Amino acid sequence: MSFYSNFQSDKCPCQITGNPMNGLTEKVCIQAEKIFDAAIKQTQLESYSLTLTDISVETPTYPLTFVSARSTASEATVTNLNIERQVDKRCARVQATVSVPLEVLFTDATGVEGSATATVSFNQDLLLSVPSPSIMPFSVRAFVSAVAPDGTYNPDTQGFTVSVCATVIIKISMPVELLVPTYGYCAIPPAQEYSQEVCAGFFELPLYPQGRSGCPTGGKC
Repeated sequence: MSFYSNFQSDKCPCQITGNPMNGLTEKVCIQAEKIFDAAIKQTQLESYSLTLTDISVETPTYPLTFVSARSTASEATVTNLNIERQVDKRCARVQATVSVPLEVLFTDATGVEGSATATVSFNQDLLLSVPSPSIMPFSVRAFVSAVAPDGTYNPDTQGFTVSVCATVIIKISMPVELLVPTYGYCAIPPAQEYSQEVCAGFFELPLYPQGRSGCPTGGKC
C-alpha cells in the first residue's frame, strides 16, 4: 500500500475535489528553498578539448579511440560569479562559469576498454530576477546534463576533442521560512511488498463450481 495504491484517506496527497477550504486545520511555518527565478539554456560546444584524469587503464596503448562521454553529476559547480543589478529593474545580469564532471569511455590501440574523468565548463551570461538585498543571502545554483556523442583523439594532450551537447538550468534560490495553510499531518499507509503472486489465479478459484448445481425443475440438464 502507498499514497497512490488505492489508499482512501483525506489525509493523503491527492487531487482536490469540492471546496478546497474544507479540511484546512492550521497555518504552518515550513522551511523550504524558495526559487526566485530559473532559466534553461541548451548549448552546443564544438571542438572542446577534454583533459583526461583518473584513467582506469594503468598503461593504455596510444592512440585512444573515443567511445562516448556523459555527465556524472546533476548539480554543477558555479565559479567566477558576477552579478550586476540593472538600474530601476529587479533583474540582474548574472555571469558565471558552470562546470560539470564527465565520464569518458574509450578503447586503446589494442582494443582494451577504459574510462576516465574530465570536466566541461560553460560560460553563462543571463538576465535573471534576483531578490532585493536582505540579511539572508540568495545563491546561484546550476544543474547540467551533458553528453558528447563524438570525439577524436588529440595526440598533443593525450585527450579528446569533442562536440558537447548540454542542457543548463540556472536557479536563483534562498532558504526561507514560509507560512502555508495545511490539512494536517499525512496518514502514512502500510507498505505493500512486491511479489509475483504465481499462485494468485489458483488460490482465487472457488471451492465448488459456480452457477447451476443441478437440473432445472421439470427440465433436462
